[in-house]
Amino acid sequence: MTGPGLRERKKADTRAALAAATLRLAVERGWANVTVEAIAAAADVSYRTFFNHFASKEEALLQPAGARPGRFAELLAAQDAALPPFDAARAVLHVELAPVDDPEGWRQRMGVLAAEPTLMARAVAVGSAGEREMAEALAARSGLDADADLYPTLLAAVLGAALRVALVRWQCAGPGADLPALLDQALDLLAAGLPAPPPTA
Repeated sequence: MTGPGLRERKKADTRAALAAATLRLAVERGWANVTVEAIAAAADVSYRTFFNHFASKEEALLQPAGARPGRFAELLAAQDAALPPFDAARAVLHVELAPVDDPEGWRQRMGVLAAEPTLMARAVAVGSAGEREMAEALAARSGLDADADLYPTLLAAVLGAALRVALVRWQCAGPGADLPALLDQALDLLAAGLPAPPPTA
C-alpha cells in the first residue's frame, strides 16, 4: 500500500506540474487563450485531476502551491511569544518567501498578472482574503478583536502593502535582486515610522 508520504509527494508533484503548465501556456498564448483543458493536457493529467488541485485556472496561476488557509496563523503561532506582533509577522513573511526558488517563474507570473486586468482584480481579491486572515491571526496573538480593534487590521494591511511593493521592486530590478532584503527595507521604513527622506540638494 502506498504510504501517506508518497501520496502527498505525488499530489505535490502533480500540483506543481499543473501550475508550471498554467504559467507556460499563459506566457506562450496569452491568458485569454489558456483553458483548463489545455493546462491538463500540457501536464499530462485528466481534466478532472486539475480540479482535484485547483478550483480554477486563476488559482493555478496566482496560488501555485494551492490555497492554504490557516497557514499564516499556524506560522505566527509558532513564533516566540515574546516577539511583538510586527516582528513575529515579519518572521512569518520571510518563511513564506523562502519557497521562491524559481525567481524567473515568479517574474513571468507577475508579468502575466500585470498584462491582464481581470487577473489583477482576482489578485486583489486573493490579497484581501490573505490580509483578513492575517488580521485575524494578529488579533488572536494580541488578544484583540479583528472586527472591533483597529490595530490588527491596520497592521495586516500595512504588511500586505509592504510585501506588494517589495515584489514589484524585485520584479523591476531583474535577476540578482534580493526579495527578502527588499521586504526588510520596506518593513524597516515602516518600523521607523516611515520618516521623510532627506531633502535633495
